[in-house]
Amino acid sequence: MTDEQKLQPANYSAGNIQVLEGLEAVRKRPSMYIGDTGVKGLHHLVYEVVDNSIDEALAGYCDTISVNIHEDNSISVRDNGRGIPVDFHEKENRSALEVVMTVLHAGGKFDKDTYKVSGGLHGVGVSCVNALSESLVATVYRDGKIYEQEYNIGKPLYPVREKGTTTDNGTEIRFKPDSSIFAENVYSWETLANRMRELAFLNKGIRITLTDYRHLDEEGNPVFESFFSENGLHEFVQFLDANREPLIGAPIYMEGEKSGIPVEVAMIYNTSFSENIHAYVNNINTHEGGTHLQGFRRGLTATLKKYAEESGMLSKLKFEIAGDDFREGLTAVISVKVAEPQFEGQTKTKLGNREVNAPVSQAVSEMLSHYLEENPADAKAIVQKVILAATARHAARKAREMVQRKNVLTGTGLPGKLSDCADKDPHNCEIYLVEGDSAGGTAKQGRDRNFQAILPLRGKILNVEKAMQHKIFDNEEIKNIYTALGVKVGTEEDSKALDTSKLRYHKIIIMCDADVDGSHIETLILTFFFRHMRELIEGGNIYIATPPLYLLKKGNQQRYAWNDKERDEIIAELKGGKDVNVGLQRYKGLGEMNAEQLWDTTMNPEYRTLRQVSIDNAAEADRIFSMLMGDDVPPRREFIEKNAKYANIDA
Repeated sequence: MTDEQKLQPANYSAGNIQVLEGLEAVRKRPSMYIGDTGVKGLHHLVYEVVDNSIDEALAGYCDTISVNIHEDNSISVRDNGRGIPVDFHEKENRSALEVVMTVLHAGGKFDKDTYKVSGGLHGVGVSCVNALSESLVATVYRDGKIYEQEYNIGKPLYPVREKGTTTDNGTEIRFKPDSSIFAENVYSWETLANRMRELAFLNKGIRITLTDYRHLDEEGNPVFESFFSENGLHEFVQFLDANREPLIGAPIYMEGEKSGIPVEVAMIYNTSFSENIHAYVNNINTHEGGTHLQGFRRGLTATLKKYAEESGMLSKLKFEIAGDDFREGLTAVISVKVAEPQFEGQTKTKLGNREVNAPVSQAVSEMLSHYLEENPADAKAIVQKVILAATARHAARKAREMVQRKNVLTGTGLPGKLSDCADKDPHNCEIYLVEGDSAGGTAKQGRDRNFQAILPLRGKILNVEKAMQHKIFDNEEIKNIYTALGVKVGTEEDSKALDTSKLRYHKIIIMCDADVDGSHIETLILTFFFRHMRELIEGGNIYIATPPLYLLKKGNQQRYAWNDKERDEIIAELKGGKDVNVGLQRYKGLGEMNAEQLWDTTMNPEYRTLRQVSIDNAAEADRIFSMLMGDDVPPRREFIEKNAKYANIDA
């Protein structure tokens, strides 16, 4: 990008800013605009501002974006784009900058001549961020001058004013979220870093930096990371598959435009048994899929099947190859840019544009056909992998039918170890998956039988990250989970699809010991749900119980603590400044609590704390699960050392 390009506004002025509606409802119903007012919504504010800068980059006017977390947990985002227009907006009778910052759905994105495509799921833009911030400062570098306007809870404190001169172009937004709206107002470095890394992969050639002024590195400087990808999705799939054993030499990659739709695809096969496909539209992770994913699958299946049949490698196979056989061991990223995306689905992250299907299918078919012809050794390895997947699927189908047929294990079709609840309405019911028979027995005694069911799990369940599908259905503990939950797996179109229409409990709670073994079992169970019942995570059905770590006693008083900080505070409170003895019991297992204690601390809905499991970044979750539960030890050790919270770990 030349300096001349950066300096030219390309007819981007007040006339390009179109006003659709006002801001009034944002503060009354913030969840409608940013999803929620928890941690997820807090971080969504940053994404909305960064999306504006990404749009400038997609339009060709920006190549650097800086994101800063300040000591007071305020955020600043600066880019080197054209700068938001500051000239007079005729219709609104004020500066275009003020219109953009204070009117919902006002911006250049609605003018096709200004932005051909734009990111952001909700499209509410920076005005929504302004409305939900106790303070915000917008600084614009444009036309050789610096302009500024400050706001309080979305309202301007003064008209846009000149602040000085400059040779730079761009926009800087600094905001502090309103603590009266957000229950949590501390930003997570990991969450922001993962999203910035993802955006860098999805938009090659753009440098995004993240600086955290709250924390210093070993040299006394703010924690800093720079994200830049020269080869885009080609590097993205390599990053995602870093902990898996590759089946082919290098990623299969294409980038181009089909029927006016920019399409970028990268894919690689590995020796694992899981399918990991991540689809994006205008940088949005469409985890519910849509027409672009349908196009990818159609192009992949048709092209690979044709090659396999023509090669003669399928001649000895006695059953049909299914679509998902071609996707086992596949990691792929699909990214399309659509001028007017139509989102559907439960969480509005399913692409509905029909015109996208065929271009993606065609692009994948052309890319794959060329690759298979040019790389016969890799092509043979892929087809052999497909045949192995088909054979395993055939075996898994028989094992699955054994799990799902009626009257399995008992006359009711439910596991014998399950202690069911009296209520049969799934909305009212919850099931505890409890580590060990001993703790399971205590939980059965302590529960409320009306709505709480208990399923004890003996030992560590199978590590599904390293197991073929039919081995999973052979595992006794996993069979019990399937039958207890009432879900079914497998359709004619997709042998791994999960049918949750007869889910028996709407809360599924994992309850493990608060020690190292318990954490490992918890991770094994979460890996199983992520790989084979992700629909339940995405539906908000999976929770983790939080049993206390300590019981503290002084005379007839007893208090529970869930961490070391609480323990120390309670001890100080019980002592009251006096030299008295406070009894301390460290719980290493659920079995050390009696039924009443387990109910009071961990199972009583009035007092317990449940952590709901969600997926903020599917690609990052995929990478971490493969690292934690795969065969490659060094990256797992590095991750544990980096993320360990306690120096003293239970033996």
